[in-house]
Amino acid sequence: MSDYFPPPPPEQPQPEHRAPVGASPPSPWAAPAAPPGKQRTGLIVTLAVGGGLVVAGAMVALVHSLMDSVSDSIALPPARSDAPYSEPYDEEPYEEEPYEEEPYEEEPSYEEPVEPVAPGPPAEGDVTVTKCTRDSLIGWPHADLRIVNGSGSPAAYIVSITFVDADGAVVSDGIATTEEVAPGASVKVRAQGSGEVAAGTKCRITEVDRHPL
Repeated sequence: MSDYFPPPPPEQPQPEHRAPVGASPPSPWAAPAAPPGKQRTGLIVTLAVGGGLVVAGAMVALVHSLMDSVSDSIALPPARSDAPYSEPYDEEPYEEEPYEEEPYEEEPSYEEPVEPVAPGPPAEGDVTVTKCTRDSLIGWPHADLRIVNGSGSPAAYIVSITFVDADGAVVSDGIATTEEVAPGASVKVRAQGSGEVAAGTKCRITEVDRHPL
């Protein structure tokens, strides 16, 4: 095996970046120059930010102008009328006329004349006591009555009876009633007293009510 190695290729000369004419030589302590690609990126970002600021400023100016126009329209004074000026209307005072009340005339009332009805015979004459006695077992009094309708129309009767002793003092009382009794007809009813009375008690008719039907 041979120990011979070929010699390395010679170094190629590198192009030198010369500074422009009239420019000061670069400082040995300055940062190296940025590559061309980074310079373009910074330029694009700067243009984008500047364009956004321009658009924002235009929007603010537009809004401000719209607000000014709205405020001017609101603050406008009312339109002046061209109609001629007229004096205020003076209303004449109203004088109320005195109220005169008309005399009230009462309308005549028309009532149909009522034909007088001839009164019949007194109702007391229609009732007769046929028997006045006391019960032998309990000593209560009663009166048997006969009623004849002496009026010209059917009627019902209510008869009140009092029972008095030998001295004329009232010791009991009773009532007898009837239904419809035709004119001229007769009925028999009993008026029953209450309570024990002495022998010899008498019956008296105190009131007779005849109700035409």
